[in-house]
Amino acid sequence: MEKTEGTMPDLESVKKYLEKRLASTVDDEFPPKFLQHLILRALRLDLIEPGRVVFSMNIPPRLLNSGKYLHGGAITTLVDIAGGTAIPAAGFPWKSGVSVEINISCLDAAYVNEEIEIDTRVLRLGKAVAVLSVELRKKKTGQVFAQGRHTKFLPLKYLPLKSKM
Repeated sequence: MEKTEGTMPDLESVKKYLEKRLASTVDDEFPPKFLQHLILRALRLDLIEPGRVVFSMNIPPRLLNSGKYLHGGAITTLVDIAGGTAIPAAGFPWKSGVSVEINISCLDAAYVNEEIEIDTRVLRLGKAVAVLSVELRKKKTGQVFAQGRHTKFLPLKYLPLKSKM
């Protein structure tokens, strides 16, 4: 909403719009992990090697935003979940803890039925955190349209014990 000098935004209309949108949501009717299923069922595993996992997918219509390109929330979920798969590929147990930070840079748009590639790599696997890099590319041109950086907490109880002897 643009504010010009001397005028106040119409907050009441904004409030009504938001209340209408919020009232139309149905939180309790979706099954557990609904978002992951909605997004991940389109993924195909292309490559797995130590510390790196590559997926591909054709963008389904259900993942588009109102501008008819891949929704930022879908990109973030891909960075979160696909990114996290590189941790066990690096030798750490599947229970890799919680996300501490996710940073996304959207550089271009990707459209329905466009084939994309999600390339995730472990940049650092330390004693307390893992740092991951995720690139989303258009498979046809190789152009990166989104980049993500993901930091995950590693619970100490799952760290491999190393003897100091």
